[in-house]
Amino acid sequence: MGTLKPLQIDIVSDVVCPWCYIGKKRIEDALALASDVPVHVNWRPFFLNPWVPREGISRDEYLTAKFGSPEAYKGIAGRVVQAAAEEGLEYNSDRVKRQPNTIDCHRLIHWAEADGKAAQMKQRLMELYFRDGGDLTSTDVLVQAAADIGMDADSVRKRLATDEDVELISGHAQEASEKGISGVPTFVFAGKYAVSGAQPADQLARAIRQVSAEINQAA
Repeated sequence: MGTLKPLQIDIVSDVVCPWCYIGKKRIEDALALASDVPVHVNWRPFFLNPWVPREGISRDEYLTAKFGSPEAYKGIAGRVVQAAAEEGLEYNSDRVKRQPNTIDCHRLIHWAEADGKAAQMKQRLMELYFRDGGDLTSTDVLVQAAADIGMDADSVRKRLATDEDVELISGHAQEASEKGISGVPTFVFAGKYAVSGAQPADQLARAIRQVSAEINQAA
């Protein structure tokens, strides 16, 4: 038997989407379950709230606009908090005070990809937001997050002050919408099979094995 052709997995998600936070852990667990399958993972941007301005808005204003009131979100949050805890993740929704526009977060993930650290960057931003209530509209917070995973803080600060890759990231997010992706996380296997939602790790592992077998049979 020859070498297996790597399976491309495009993960379309946003750093402020709680199910994407949970889904990231589940796909990583799935990759561990199917560790014999070679994969190439791409982290693709999605704007859960494209209407939020670049400078962000208060969390209460956001929850009122999206759910009717901050109180209305509490019931929904409880279910997500529990699902996160089952994966060993913390979601402290009451700590989040500011709702960001996530284009700068996606730029950081894109830049981290050059060093093979896209997943680390994504994880750091999600932990800051969901666990710590970090303000992802703050340049200082973003620069520190990049430094935490070994990126050059001065370089990142300079790049964030420009429009570098804003168009590129916006284009990628638009492409996802045009392909019909409206809910995240969405896992796209081999560019043709899409699985939507934070599915259990064993189901994702099964999909990884099935699609890998198919592309290698066809090769």
